[in-house]
Amino acid sequence: MASGVRFPPAAPMTKKQKNKLVFIFITGNKNKVLEARQILKDFEIKQCTLNLPEIQSLKVEEVVKEKAKEAFKIVKKPVLVEDTSLEIKAWNNFPGALIKFLLESVGVQGIIKMLSGEKNRFAVAKTALGLYDGKNLKVFVGKIEGTISKKVSGKKGFGWDSIFIPQGLKKTFAQMNSEEKNSLSMRRKALEKMERYLIKVKKNTLKN
Repeated sequence: MASGVRFPPAAPMTKKQKNKLVFIFITGNKNKVLEARQILKDFEIKQCTLNLPEIQSLKVEEVVKEKAKEAFKIVKKPVLVEDTSLEIKAWNNFPGALIKFLLESVGVQGIIKMLSGEKNRFAVAKTALGLYDGKNLKVFVGKIEGTISKKVSGKKGFGWDSIFIPQGLKKTFAQMNSEEKNSLSMRRKALEKMERYLIKVKKNTLKN
């Protein structure tokens, strides 16, 4: 399993970087890493591509907890993992973290069809980050409320972006440019929560 770990080439660390808290973001998406680095400027973030097993749970918080534990077993260094969910109120918060599997099965058109005639189209989009150093496991959640559209709209983005309309707006994520979408990013909200936590950790570390 460990043979599947892939680290990008690492540049030599500066003296300033050596004084930073370091953790490894388990993702193959470079854009996610760039966003994390932009927000967590006072922390050293490395990237690692790794296929992790996922528990079957509606709750994205539970999924990232298990992914973080599995990742740490392999890299044996502080890790950051991520997962996303889409909770549809009319379906008692299904599919939640199982959204990726539902998309693989029926696609966005299938979800629209399954919601046909449903008046309550309220949904909550979540991104959860799991940070684990082998001892302390922390989860940070960013969420956005919205509705499921009545038709697929937009060609940008990915996954369920073309059917989710953020609250107060009239267009889906897939109809927004990257700047608009990033300003509403669930990941950004979760990263900002994580930043506040890490700043406190860093201050306590320096005191000791």
